[in-house]
Order: sequence, then C-alpha cells, then structure tokens
Amino acid sequence: MTSLSLLLWIFLGLTLQVAIWLGIEFWRHWAEYRVLKNGDAHQQVPDAVSEPALASAWTGLRSFRVDRKVIEDAAGTICSFYLVPTDGQPLASFLPGQFLTFRLDLPTEQIIRCYSLSDAPHPDYYRVSIKRVPAPAGSDLPPGRSSNHFHDHVSVGDTLQVRAPGGHFHIDRSDAPVVLIGGGIGITPMLSMLHWCLAEQPGREAWLFYGVRNSREPVMKAQLEALVAAHPNFHVRFCFSDPLPEDEVGRDYQHHGRVDVALFRTALPLKPYNFYICGPTPMMESLVAALEDWGVPEARIHFEAFGPASIKRKPAVASVAPVEMAASDIVVTFAKSGKQLPWRPASGSLLDFAEANGIRVDSGCRAGGCGSCQTTIQSGEVAYRNPPDYDPEPGTCLLCTCTPKTSVTLEA
Repeated sequence: MTSLSLLLWIFLGLTLQVAIWLGIEFWRHWAEYRVLKNGDAHQQVPDAVSEPALASAWTGLRSFRVDRKVIEDAAGTICSFYLVPTDGQPLASFLPGQFLTFRLDLPTEQIIRCYSLSDAPHPDYYRVSIKRVPAPAGSDLPPGRSSNHFHDHVSVGDTLQVRAPGGHFHIDRSDAPVVLIGGGIGITPMLSMLHWCLAEQPGREAWLFYGVRNSREPVMKAQLEALVAAHPNFHVRFCFSDPLPEDEVGRDYQHHGRVDVALFRTALPLKPYNFYICGPTPMMESLVAALEDWGVPEARIHFEAFGPASIKRKPAVASVAPVEMAASDIVVTFAKSGKQLPWRPASGSLLDFAEANGIRVDSGCRAGGCGSCQTTIQSGEVAYRNPPDYDPEPGTCLLCTCTPKTSVTLEA
C-alpha cells in the first residue's frame, strides 16, 4: 500500500467519523427542537409542589433594620437595601424571584409596596434593590412616593415593617436550561434567580438578556461580568436601546436594540429553555406573544406577576363553563357601608368598583401582591382572571384583582 493510498484511507475514516458525529448531533438537536415546538407532556416544568419545604415564615409585620445601603448603577438611581431582623431570630427562606411587602409610615399617609428580592437566599439578610421613580416628563403626576422615600429618607440603622416573602413567580428546580430576561429594574428578580442557580446548580445552562438604554443604567454590571468569567455555563447579553456616543459594542454591550425573539434565534442554541421575564409591560406583552409564536410552550414561559392581567396570552382551547348568572343580574352588597349596587363588566375590579362608589378600602399594590385589600366574603362567589401572588385567607378575596362571579356580599 502506497503512502498516498494510506492517507486516503485515513481521510475517508476521519470523514466517516465526522459524518456519524454530525448525524448524531443533528438527531439530538432535532429531538430537542420537537420538545420545544410541541411541549412534550413528559418535559413539562415542575410546579410548585415539587419545591422543597421552606423555613417557616412569620405572619403579619416584622421589624427589620437597614444594615447596608448601596448605590448600584452609574446614574445613582438604583439603591440596594440589606435588611436584618431586629429580633435576632432566623430568617425564613424564599424562592428566588419572590418579593417582600413593606408598610411605610410616611408623614401624611401609610402606604404598602412590594419589592422583589434581588439576591439568592442568605441566612443573615434580605436584599431589595429599588429604583427611584421620577415624575413622568410632561405630566402633572408626582414622583414615586415609595421609591423616593426609600432613597431620600431610609438610612442605615432605620427600622422597616416587612411582611414575609411571597409570590408565585420563581425559578424552577429542574435541570432544564434557563433564559432570564430583565428590562430596566425588572432585573431584580432575575438577579435572585441567577445567584441561586449559579450557587445551587452550577452545571445548569443559564442565559441573561438585560435590556436598558445605555451604560449608565445596568445594575451590578461588573459583578455580572465576573460571574460570566467564573461560570462557563452562564452567558450574558447586555442590550442597549439608546447607547451613548461613548458606548462601544463588544465592550459595553453586545446588542444594539431591545430584547426580542430575533436576538434569541441568533444567540441561543436550539434547546428546550424555560423563559423568565420581568420588565415594563410593553416588553412583556411583546415577548410573551412572540415566544408563543416561536413555538415555546406556555408552560415554559413565566413572567413577573405584578399586574399579570395586562399580559395577553393566546386563549387556551377549552370549554367555557356557563356563568351562573348574567352580568346584568349581579349585585354587590357592601355590608359595612350599607350600599347595594348593580355591577357591570365595565366596572373593573371590585376595588375599582368600591372606590368609584365612594367606599374606602385599604389597598397597596393594586395587583394582588400585598394583601392590603383582603376582604371577607359574607356570601356569593368571586373570580380571578389570574391567580394573585398573595394567597388570601379562606372566605376572603383580594378586591384589586377579582370580579363578582355571582351576586356577592362583602364586609366593606
């Protein structure tokens, strides 16, 4: 056998091995694509019942001291508050992505607000990162009362009243690859999910797509880049919609434009990812619909639950149970106020309906997160368009996110 023929046989052998490897890889990726496209029932995301039991949470309000206060962005508009319990007792754990509810006693009023936890669970502290909300340009609306109070009047050593962590928006504990998408301050629950994932599941593939306007807005950018360097399975893409003249692609950011499915198509390998989204409502509306159009099963698309009714999803194909009573026949009775009023679908939530008729109800987030508007149902039934994050006690409802299903009597 000549040297030329030997080289030819070696070349043919290598070519055959490469062809076999490519065929196997194609088949594997095609199988993953079919799972992504069709939502194989055996690949569904585990639900909350599979989560391990957590440490006991407290009821009502608990006092926390501000241990640290840290500015997190170049513009100085986002500040992290590290909170430790004043009673010295252990902290309840939480699921990464959940939030804390605060009662703030301002000089002229008392308000309730919810803020996402922005770190993985730690035994010694909680962390929330809050963006200062200015007054809208060209509007008579005031700046955000809660966020500005935190920035201007809450200092190290101050005490805050806090409810236990809550919320149904949190990362799953499967080993499926995950895509975290944060727009603006919507990055906070993504940071909690990310830090937990890298600490508890370092082998899990994780992508973070972070959308802001320019280099003055990213939170903890240096820390995120350090995490990329330390974890080969973690990938981040900074997306600037309006970069500054000095911002350089490849150095300050990787994508000029908003986070969208076109970017996912070019950046993500073809795998059955779980998608978690938190950001401005227009961003979530466009991404949820676009992911569904791309073929991502609904069970793999999760988004922040504050105000979920504003996110329209494709209607599921299912039979609709008949209502027990026509809307024109529904009457809402407010027992304490002594008012009995006909309700129409255009009336909105029961909280909107009560306020429109001069009935005062304590409220906070107005999105089913804080529980401030929890009210006893004396008779009748209500319905929720989306499950609220705050779990109301039996026999009660959250007026801000429900409507009457039948005539109902409320203790309000």
